[in-house]
Amino acid sequence: MKRYAAIDIGTNAVRLLIKSVSEENGNMRFQKELLVRVPLRLGFDVFVGGRISEAKAGRLKHLMKSYSQMMKVYAVDRYRACATSAMRDAVNGAEIIRMIRKKCGIDIDIIDGSEEARMVYDTHIEQFGSRRGSLLYVDVGGGSTEVNLLTDGELRFSQSFNIGTVRMLAGSVADGEWDSLRKTLAEQTAGLNGVDIVGSGGNINKIYKLVSNKDKRYKRLTVNAVRALHEKIAPMTMEERMAHFDLKPDRADVIAPAMDIFLAVAEVAAAEHIYVPQIGLSDGIIDGLYMADRAAAEQTEE
Repeated sequence: MKRYAAIDIGTNAVRLLIKSVSEENGNMRFQKELLVRVPLRLGFDVFVGGRISEAKAGRLKHLMKSYSQMMKVYAVDRYRACATSAMRDAVNGAEIIRMIRKKCGIDIDIIDGSEEARMVYDTHIEQFGSRRGSLLYVDVGGGSTEVNLLTDGELRFSQSFNIGTVRMLAGSVADGEWDSLRKTLAEQTAGLNGVDIVGSGGNINKIYKLVSNKDKRYKRLTVNAVRALHEKIAPMTMEERMAHFDLKPDRADVIAPAMDIFLAVAEVAAAEHIYVPQIGLSDGIIDGLYMADRAAAEQTEE
């Protein structure tokens, strides 16, 4: 058995996921051992001022020290730390990463949108890879939305768009970005019948829990059910959302923008369902570490 850890430094929150992986009779088994999520909200600094503030950088340093200790406690064999949209856009992102390496001993990779999209796609492929037809993988984050189109088991299209929940709240979505998303998806899905969405990210997982008339057998929602929930939540204040839907503050403000993104994608693709396997980038990081180790072991045996 080996233990792997993933640190996802996102625009809205920073996550640590630890899983153990074992193989028995040729079958691999992933067991979640720890998941910690801290809403640092780096994106609000970046999308308004262009840089991560000294205060937020200090909090990130303390958090990385804590995560480093947790990985030691759980005897993690391998880890990977990835930073996404907020750190990509921050003018002092590279400086902060050097500081974290020096103070905490943690190496952080700033991954671009295409790698982020591919990691999310790879996480889902075992679950949906043999399905005929078209699946649109949509990972909605705080700073960007990653989209992959799979048709009859083949990856046909992958792109990242700078539209995210925190970026929307900060009023920092560039002019024309929504038009670009709609135009690109319309071109890529033209002529396809029966496109379904596979949703990823904390917001769609929460939306899945809030919708009462979901299909639990296939872990999916109808787009109409998401639209109905959006009509209830969008006019509410943050306080009303927290009271009526038992949402934490850092979820209450971003959940409506997240639904805006999913509904926009569904409208363009004429999708009727959103599958919610409830996995995300952190799972993809660990899958990538495991597959790399497995490939190296197979080469050694040869």
